[in-house]
Amino acid sequence: MNLSIHHAFLPHTDPEASLAFYRDILGFEVHNDVGYEDMRWITVGPPDRSGTSIVLQPPSADPGITEAEQQTIAEMMAKGTFAGIVLSTPDLTATFEAIEATGADIVQEPADQDYGVRDCAVRDPAGNLIRIQERPA
Repeated sequence: MNLSIHHAFLPHTDPEASLAFYRDILGFEVHNDVGYEDMRWITVGPPDRSGTSIVLQPPSADPGITEAEQQTIAEMMAKGTFAGIVLSTPDLTATFEAIEATGADIVQEPADQDYGVRDCAVRDPAGNLIRIQERPA
């Protein structure tokens, strides 16, 4: 098989705040921005790599989700335990300093982990945990 990741999905609670975070802080390009009724899906990804994207979606977009489930999702998002993603960079220190300078929600400064990677962690405006690992040279 020859598979690759095309889209990953993360929930958002405020499309404008999420757009500002992923576009202006992380430097991702906006591939698509679609609204329907009171919902909005924003597709972002690394510049010049349109084949891999993150779709920022409203957590209540699935009509099969009950009100109780929506409440649970909202509570988990507020705690930062609902969704996350791991990104990579060749220079973790520079990337972290650039993100930190924006006032983003820092969870963990760069550190060498026992499992063999050096990484840091931040939260996006919806509370999603974003770990950023340094890619070996």
